[in-house]
Amino acid sequence: MSVPASTTAIPTIPTLSDFSVRLIAWQREHGRHDLPWQNTRDPYRIWLSEIMLQQTQVSTVIPYYGRFLARFPDVAALAAAPADDVMTLWAGLGYYTRARNLHRCAQVVVEQHGGRFPESVEALAELPGIGRSTAAAIASFAFGARATILDGNVKRVLARVFGVEGFPGEKKVENGMWLLAESLLPVNATDADISAYTQGLMDFGATLCARGKPDCVRCPFAVDCVANVTGRQRELPAARPKKTVPTRRTWMLLLRDGDTVMLEKRPPSGIWGGLWSLPEAADEAALAQLARDFGATEGVSPLAPLTHIFTHFKLDIEPRIAEFDRAAKATSARDADTVWMSLNELDAYGVPAPVRKLLEGLQGSLI
Repeated sequence: MSVPASTTAIPTIPTLSDFSVRLIAWQREHGRHDLPWQNTRDPYRIWLSEIMLQQTQVSTVIPYYGRFLARFPDVAALAAAPADDVMTLWAGLGYYTRARNLHRCAQVVVEQHGGRFPESVEALAELPGIGRSTAAAIASFAFGARATILDGNVKRVLARVFGVEGFPGEKKVENGMWLLAESLLPVNATDADISAYTQGLMDFGATLCARGKPDCVRCPFAVDCVANVTGRQRELPAARPKKTVPTRRTWMLLLRDGDTVMLEKRPPSGIWGGLWSLPEAADEAALAQLARDFGATEGVSPLAPLTHIFTHFKLDIEPRIAEFDRAAKATSARDADTVWMSLNELDAYGVPAPVRKLLEGLQGSLI
């Protein structure tokens, strides 16, 4: 083993001259070959899957992917769709900025590229919501480009096999990993080899070199893997430095009129941007006033609190239920952004996962 000059940012890392050869052979025999977005060169389908797969498991993505294609079969259909339709189909998949960027990206492809995705990694990376790794994946699968990816699974593989020290999210460590990943790309490879290599990186990290229990016995790199040879599978890659996760608290109003509930459109940016949610207030008194403004009868009743975990903070939700007084005159200036939704029509609206849980609980209590 020797150290390639391009990885001087991490001088202790060895390299394997046949890394790509071994990985391609492994992928062809043991990798995944029947996922809905495989066996296609359609950049639209590849792009859609790559965006959905960001920080989301394959099993979760598959049904969403199918529903999106059924509703938006091509980039022109997605670009022309109302934002509400896109957010409704995305609801529950999380990381909602992805959905907003997905919609905007489709519009840019139609408006600026004639409905055709650009072929170069550089041009793809300029589109909304497409970063360097995602652009490389699209270019590799759709156009056979010789470009490396570096998502979370790949970082874990590189850290273990090559003994990369440090947290992969740290800029210096990540930059070194990019150099290493680029040095490992297959040379003089066919388009099929490039696709197999890229898919192999994804599959290897997701199925064999898993986070919790890597299957080192079946690993094609077992005798050379730094983590396996030194018994450091649990230490590599290094964990994110621990930080105190802040807690936020919000009060949500379930204003009910029979079997209908009021929903309020959230601002386009921020958490749950563009989704339909329950009206919120910063404290109990503000929630009570909000209920009166929206035309509730006197008094609100507490429901069981709910906690939702985001990547960077924890949200404690205090739900309160009130009955709508049809004789009352609502004074809230926010009425223009509200709708009354039947609890039987929950699937027709894009609502955040914890709000959906609250509404399903309310629906169950009415049955």
